[in-house]
Amino acid sequence: QVQLVESGGGLVQAGGSLRLFCAASGRTFSSYAMGWFRQVPGKEREFVMAISCNGGSILYSDSVEGRFTISRDNAKNTVYLQMNSLKPDDTAVYYCAADRSSSPLLRSGVPEYDYWGQGTQVTVSS
Repeated sequence: QVQLVESGGGLVQAGGSLRLFCAASGRTFSSYAMGWFRQVPGKEREFVMAISCNGGSILYSDSVEGRFTISRDNAKNTVYLQMNSLKPDDTAVYYCAADRSSSPLLRSGVPEYDYWGQGTQVTVSS
């Protein structure tokens, strides 16, 4: 079992930046691939980015290519999402999630992740 807590959300103007944090409990964090998802009211939760256990592989959604960066620090049990050049369309609740499957491929499906945080709100004003 792992618990995830997101932080770092807030209100920012279009073109600005935010850095989200996801702190994980437990000793097995380094064995999980980690992902970031986002959701707006009335829409399905959508994949943003994922990072492999050792940080060597990254998967991203086309919508954030070149603007967002994912990283992790296994010594601190933390995964980060650096968001630059933010747009109003990036407004959502952002969730981090852990995939315990040991799959050799990073995954982007909501059902494929086993543990979820409570989310942090990101609002981008125009």
